[in-house]
Amino acid sequence: MTASWSWYVIALVVLNIAGSAWLLWFTGRRRPGDPAPEQTSHYWDGDITEYNKPMPRWWIGLFYLTIIFSIGYLVYFPGFGNFSGTAQWSSQREHDAERAENDRRIEAAFAPFAERPIEQLAGDPVARRLGQSLFANHCAACHGADARGARGFPDLTDAVWHWGGAPADILTTVSDGRQAMMPPLKAAFANDAEIDETVAYVRSLSKQTVDAALAERGAPRFAATCAACHGPDGKGNALMGAPDLTDGYWLYGGDAATVRATVVNGRSGQMPAHGPLLGPARARVVAAWVYGRSREAAAQ
Repeated sequence: MTASWSWYVIALVVLNIAGSAWLLWFTGRRRPGDPAPEQTSHYWDGDITEYNKPMPRWWIGLFYLTIIFSIGYLVYFPGFGNFSGTAQWSSQREHDAERAENDRRIEAAFAPFAERPIEQLAGDPVARRLGQSLFANHCAACHGADARGARGFPDLTDAVWHWGGAPADILTTVSDGRQAMMPPLKAAFANDAEIDETVAYVRSLSKQTVDAALAERGAPRFAATCAACHGPDGKGNALMGAPDLTDGYWLYGGDAATVRATVVNGRSGQMPAHGPLLGPARARVVAAWVYGRSREAAAQ
């Protein structure tokens, strides 16, 4: 808060307190010439009289006490602009203290899981329960409460892993995040026909029904344009996050129109890093739950 705003707030507070005290004093006193409380000359129905009796002194005293209390409160706590108060209290300091205490309690609760292997944690009922709770709070918004994902968000319950499904890979994904980028490739083709041929070939890799002649003409174009990331056989590259195009799993959809849009416009997906938010122990527990969830689904 700037000095000018601070003085503005101080003046506003002082004027309000002083105005309240003055109003209480002014309205509570009797002035010369005022009629007696029973002599207001206001009558109804012949025998109903309006009185103008002052408030009891003890009641007025309570009002003054509240004003004195408010002054003391504003001196003790920061209420006069930039004045920090004699208690040196601040909402930020209180927030930081509460957060530090909560972090300490959380770290103590998750400390037993900090060094254990993820495969072991995946079979621990307590770790699984905690991991599911953390997943619901931090991951379900994108991947769904059941971890089955949605369009553009991977299904975590199957055996398809664009960045690798080993425990260490999953932990890296949770902790450090991932940045996936499929560049737009329209400029790499001479015309729409070449794009359609490439799309046909890409879809044929996952055994979809396509025009065989079109796919055959698209094979060399795939080798020249796409194989650097997805491999000559289209099986992808987990080091780059390039998906396997032969498994039938399509993050954005495998129909001709969607695959064509992917080739022409590219795709960009980001998994944010949760390590700074969760810390090492909680990130490990979440990774263990995801790993165990995928193993369960694969076994069914």
